[in-house]
Amino acid sequence: MAGELVLVTGGSGFIGAHCIVQLLQKGYRVRTTVRSLAREEEVRNMIREGGVEPGENLTFAAADLMKDDGWAEAVEGCTYVLHVASPFPPATPAHEDELIIPARDGALRVLKAARDAGVKRVVLTSSYAAIGYGQKPQRKPHTEENWTDPNGDDVRAYVKSKTIAEKAAWDFIANQGGALELAVVNPVGVFGPVLGPDYSTSILLVQRLMDVAMPGVPRLYFGAVDVRDVAWMHIECMTNPAAKSQRFLAVAGDFMSIKEIAQILKRRLGPAAKRVPTMQIPDFMVRMAAKRDAAIGSIVPELGKRKNGSNEKARRLLGWKPISNEDCIVATAESLIKLGLLKDSPKKAA
Repeated sequence: MAGELVLVTGGSGFIGAHCIVQLLQKGYRVRTTVRSLAREEEVRNMIREGGVEPGENLTFAAADLMKDDGWAEAVEGCTYVLHVASPFPPATPAHEDELIIPARDGALRVLKAARDAGVKRVVLTSSYAAIGYGQKPQRKPHTEENWTDPNGDDVRAYVKSKTIAEKAAWDFIANQGGALELAVVNPVGVFGPVLGPDYSTSILLVQRLMDVAMPGVPRLYFGAVDVRDVAWMHIECMTNPAAKSQRFLAVAGDFMSIKEIAQILKRRLGPAAKRVPTMQIPDFMVRMAAKRDAAIGSIVPELGKRKNGSNEKARRLLGWKPISNEDCIVATAESLIKLGLLKDSPKKAA
């Protein structure tokens, strides 16, 4: 119901900011958590970039996923919580616990505070990472019935952290949740219009292609989804009775290769993408490079693996109609150009 107060954790992030934009557009009041209140004006500017003047309907609370302090105050008076905040590093961490502990313990802190405050439902941002890894190859698309095996050979720190955090959340609801409800959104790679310099790791792929920061493209495949659709799904899961105790895979269409993404950019953006590389880098060259660069090493297990995911459940239960793969990739690049976030793009006027 419009006017109700919704807590969005991680409002300075890519998905969180888009959730705030859409909630304000629907008439909700929003409180968002940031680790430092010094970021308030930055977040407000991101919301304005999304087309909304936040005004008094957006307030801020300081809270850290690794600390108990602040969470009781953050959830006070809230009807719903969108727990979007979670670590997603641009580089491989020194130890997997740097990701696992904040993701798991942070989710549990939010759930406990929400339960104690009488929140009706929490929507947790999980990931396809908790669905499509650590299993035997399968020809049919992954669905919400699939779970990543955290002990699988191809499971790296980020994938493990999302899987463990989501499982911990479901276990908490089953054993300690009381009347609190939970729904989970599992996005694939999130693309779409950026609202500022703080955006998802997926966006870095488009940025690097546009900046010609890579000589060619490795043989990798992954799913894409527009951040506006991911935000829509969070809000729909927040209020739709059919979403209670469900997880939803957020994927726009069939998985794509990086080469296909590069070709989309060149075809749709013309001169702005004239230098985007489309040459396929042989797998053996990627493996050689991985010996010198740990970040490259993290992608080696996925070379040549063609996975896929189904959005049938979201379409059927939520009425989800996602933006196409191609359009969300193009929207990503256009926003990077608009905001002056590419090497060769003019900086946006202050």
